[in-house]
Amino acid sequence: MGKGIDFSGARLRGLGRAFADLLWPPACIGCGAAVIEPDHLCPACWRAMPFVTPPVCMRYGTPLPFDLGADAVSPVAISDPPVFDRARAVARYDGLARELVHRLKYGDRTELARPMGRLMAEAGGELLETATLLVPVPLHRFRFLGRRFNQAALLAAEIGRARGIAVGFESLKRVRATRPQVGLTRAERADNLARALAVPDHERLRVAGQRFVLIDDVMTTASTGNAASRALLKAGAASVDLLVFAVVAKS
Repeated sequence: MGKGIDFSGARLRGLGRAFADLLWPPACIGCGAAVIEPDHLCPACWRAMPFVTPPVCMRYGTPLPFDLGADAVSPVAISDPPVFDRARAVARYDGLARELVHRLKYGDRTELARPMGRLMAEAGGELLETATLLVPVPLHRFRFLGRRFNQAALLAAEIGRARGIAVGFESLKRVRATRPQVGLTRAERADNLARALAVPDHERLRVAGQRFVLIDDVMTTASTGNAASRALLKAGAASVDLLVFAVVAKS
């Protein structure tokens, strides 16, 4: 007898995706132009993305004007070293990168967490190689109720899936409501976050000895990353790195 029609689950899902692509062709996450695969950038948007490329500051992950070697640090890292060990970012917080962050964070475009998280998984490869646990920078519960989601947690979930690393969604809590960081100076940001983040008692055994990678959408002055790192290290973390989608470049 001849072979019958394959009605297996994988076959049906493949047919479903093909049919969906006919009705709704994959679109560029930047401009909406047609692309071959979903969750990708078109060539024009790829060229427009302000990717962070080497050489970068080993501590802050920000672009350096000259290649001074793998362990080179920026003047800012010398005068104001961060609490975390290293930071890495996909792009500078400008142009298309800024637009994507705003669409995710303020436009309820939660589907953007998938492609943005995958880009972060690539950009943060050297951090993720030794990581044992990812932890998203948390929102205070009142802020979470207003926004309905934590963009850092969405990004962490995607990175964890891409790299096979567990995510400690409960490992860090924002125990004090703070003002929005936008518009504050470096000193005001640090003061705003003082004692705002902590490891819950029931998570301390899990945190101890872990090599963490903190996940957030943007690093501006590193005040949030420093406060989160300080809380994790105080609870016994072995090390803390920071991975963000976009960074405000500093020299």
